Amino acid sequence: MHSLPTAARSVSPAAPASPTPGPAPASGIPGLVGNTPVLHISEPLTPPGRGFWAKLEGRNPGGIKDRPGLHMVERARARGELRPGARIIESTSGTLGLGLALAGMVHGHPVSLVTDPGLESSMTRLLTAYGAQVEIVAEPHPTGGWQQARRDRVRALLAAHPGAWCPDQYNNPDNTTAYLPLALELASQLGHIDVLVCSVGTGGHSAGVSRVLRQLYPQLRLVGVDTIGSTIFGQPARPRLMRGLGSSIYPRNVAYDQFSEVHWVAPAEAVWACRTLASSHYATGGWSVGAVALVAGWLSRTEPAGTRIAAVFPDGPQRYLSTVYDDQYCAEHHLLDAPPADGPQTLSRLWEREVTVWSRCARVVDPLGPSGAADRPGEAAADHFGEASAQGAGEAR
Repeated sequence: MHSLPTAARSVSPAAPASPTPGPAPASGIPGLVGNTPVLHISEPLTPPGRGFWAKLEGRNPGGIKDRPGLHMVERARARGELRPGARIIESTSGTLGLGLALAGMVHGHPVSLVTDPGLESSMTRLLTAYGAQVEIVAEPHPTGGWQQARRDRVRALLAAHPGAWCPDQYNNPDNTTAYLPLALELASQLGHIDVLVCSVGTGGHSAGVSRVLRQLYPQLRLVGVDTIGSTIFGQPARPRLMRGLGSSIYPRNVAYDQFSEVHWVAPAEAVWACRTLASSHYATGGWSVGAVALVAGWLSRTEPAGTRIAAVFPDGPQRYLSTVYDDQYCAEHHLLDAPPADGPQTLSRLWEREVTVWSRCARVVDPLGPSGAADRPGEAAADHFGEASAQGAGEAR
């Protein structure tokens, strides 16, 4: 079992320095996005002499989704889909909203964002300060949860604002191609990558980064990190405490064929990793960062020595000060009761059983594709999962 460190530990002196020079001075607001640093993460998340590289996307003004926020808007403008001054309307759990607010400011578009009651009040205030209009849906969709309720409201707003444009982040291929610069930055900074670890929500950055890196490193393995209660990899929808990863719908940007394996992480396990990172490496972030760090640390223990592992840390700590880093909140949700296990439980198939703690499966298929249909359990088990999804998705975020 792991234990929290009693004092900060420095980065391993054996960690090689990044070979690239510092970024050039930013020119205008878009110049603030990209060229984020990497940090070598070692003990206590990894054994002595082992470690992984973390790409600190929280150094972008709003986090990793500043990249697709700007890119999707710029591509839509270039194609004539988004007319000058037209309104941008989108569903968000927070981070993409920051990217779209930034893009709207840069290119002169009003921005309307639809979210749900799970969005932190601090994030609502920040989005409003950046000029976005924020609308909170009141009730979840009976089967699609909060995400479907938000998307339904987006459709209503689009009908009420002729000429408005929706990025449709869950299905927009520009959400994937936006991560070409991130992939090239990683390649330049690390020189070689054997394993890439990414959280999965809309599926954009895991697909976009892995496709580029696999052209450079054909043997690259992609490890996805989801949350318990998420339907992305075929599990039933359940109420979800963690935001920023997971889904109660099936985003079509998820590149199922690219994944070597998937891990599901529970909230308490992510909190442990977040706090351990903060106290040992001065690196902080939210639920996705903790979940990715937990999995990357395990891979550094179990992969052969010399394996170069890169992990994408999507955001920083700002929106999580009242949740992940708040002792009272964590105590109320039983997130500090015990450290995680030394490793995940293993499933032979995605639908083998419902996961409630850190688990992994090395057989990844598209739940909606032919392989997924062939791989599903018997009708009785499928009916049980379907019923569970209908019951649990009402509060999924």
